[in-house]
Amino acid sequence: MFRYTKLTALREVAFWVLALVILIPFYFLVTISLKTDQELVTTSVVAPPASFNLGNFASVLSATGNTNVVMGLTASITITAATIVCLILFGSMTGYVIARSTTRLSSGTYYLFLIAIILPNQLATVPLYIGARNIGLTGSLWGMIVLYTALLLPLAVFLYAGFFRSLGTEYEEAATIDGASRTQIFFRIVLPLMSPATGTVAILTGLIVWNDFFTSLIFLGGSSAQTLPVTMYYYIGSLVSKWNEIFAIVIISMIPILVFYLIAQKRFIQGFSGGLKG
Repeated sequence: MFRYTKLTALREVAFWVLALVILIPFYFLVTISLKTDQELVTTSVVAPPASFNLGNFASVLSATGNTNVVMGLTASITITAATIVCLILFGSMTGYVIARSTTRLSSGTYYLFLIAIILPNQLATVPLYIGARNIGLTGSLWGMIVLYTALLLPLAVFLYAGFFRSLGTEYEEAATIDGASRTQIFFRIVLPLMSPATGTVAILTGLIVWNDFFTSLIFLGGSSAQTLPVTMYYYIGSLVSKWNEIFAIVIISMIPILVFYLIAQKRFIQGFSGGLKG
């Protein structure tokens, strides 16, 4: 039976204090983004805004050209969502084949994926750019989706293969006896059981794609398809010291990925609590 002791109360207080410390930067982020230009220079950083002012957000969202936040946000959402779908589809199928195969070729392929995770992507930037330019994938959303899918596929395969190896084959054998095809077994039985792994893959790869700046700057910089991090780079460079608008664009960039995490966090936690087995 659970007993609420002094040690339990002390732990709770410690966690609340830790949570408040972690939330302090978010407090500054929100309060400064709601302040007018005059309040920014006349009031303390700690002081809350005099009124609920959304003018900074309106100013950020109405920018045009290289600093068009709406276009950058749309491009980031499109690239991130499409990449996640591709990684779930191709990563799960590849991981399933590797996990269920017992040949040396399968083991060798798995270790090649591990090597691809270890090697930094920046090593291949020049040949990737030349190849993408030659086939017309630079400056386009579809080019970035293909590129990110290829770069992050080793991570997705590694995660899925670990989960598939921890999954028994009883359901698959029963479905085979009932006459189900290999494709039906995978999409109707195996993949739904892998929802914790899918949540883990989606959140980890989604965060990487959403926050990536270097790759987007190289392959999309100057185009109409540039992502939000690149747009923020141009926008902040033009503001210099208008921290209220800078913080406003930071909040705008945080909202979609926070919403996505809140939706998928249950699967994400289940995936990590289940463990990763190599």
